[in-house]
Amino acid sequence: MKRAIAFSLAALLLTSTAFGHVNHTGQPNFRTEKVAGSIYALFGSGGNIGLSVGEDGILMIDTQFANVADRVKAEMAKLGSDKPRFIFNTHWHGDHTGGNEPFGATSLIIAHENVRKRMAETTMFRGQARTPSPKVALPMITYASGVSVFFNGEEVKAFHMPRGHTDGDTVLHFTRSNVFHLGDKFFVARFPFVDLESGGTVQGLISNIGDLLQLIPADAKIIPGHGPVATINELRDYHQMIIETSLMIRQEMAKGKTLDELKAAGLPEKYKEAGSGFINTNAWIETVFRSYSK
Repeated sequence: MKRAIAFSLAALLLTSTAFGHVNHTGQPNFRTEKVAGSIYALFGSGGNIGLSVGEDGILMIDTQFANVADRVKAEMAKLGSDKPRFIFNTHWHGDHTGGNEPFGATSLIIAHENVRKRMAETTMFRGQARTPSPKVALPMITYASGVSVFFNGEEVKAFHMPRGHTDGDTVLHFTRSNVFHLGDKFFVARFPFVDLESGGTVQGLISNIGDLLQLIPADAKIIPGHGPVATINELRDYHQMIIETSLMIRQEMAKGKTLDELKAAGLPEKYKEAGSGFINTNAWIETVFRSYSK
């Protein structure tokens, strides 16, 4: 977690929305970065976009927000096309699916079955009701456990990891390029967002990341949901931070401490930077408290 972060998740706090995590105001830094093989990461407003670029066209992972679709398309056009043939959604949150509507008329959208279900229904997000998405924004192909797409000379494996960030999380593996996209299972060097209203759990996230650490090769590149392109070592640091802090909170819960008392006590200074993003220290303490109080 010592690596400098190329951007600040704190910017996500500028404007809240019930549609996703949080929308940006101002002018985010839209740019693309070559990751490895045929894979690129597109940074901008919302969750990080993954792109497979090659002779078959473009396969896109997540779409950010509808109001920045033109900015996203402009970056994609530099790589050859602004009309992806396939779109995967890693989960349902609006900073990852908000752009589905402007892309959906010309692209085939694929996601876990719970993503379509939550997008098609009135869904609670951070205590607010989110209205259903239009038909054009919904995934047309869904799966329960996983699916593969053979595209640009490699197998793109999508597999479901349950009850982590949400109940509809997908991790994608570009098998030849040796790149993984983890969606919001990974906030680099920051406390994670676990959406308890959408079936997420802290223990599930810990287990999911533990499984991924066994699966991902040491030399793989990792595109997180938020943060710079990362390595297995940074994922391991993130996992350890979640384990350590959640254990500290649970130990105090076992002593009968209330949520207010836990927030007042805070966490050790070494976790200060981890609490400087979208999920601050108090929000993380409350998430752990609520997750393990069920």
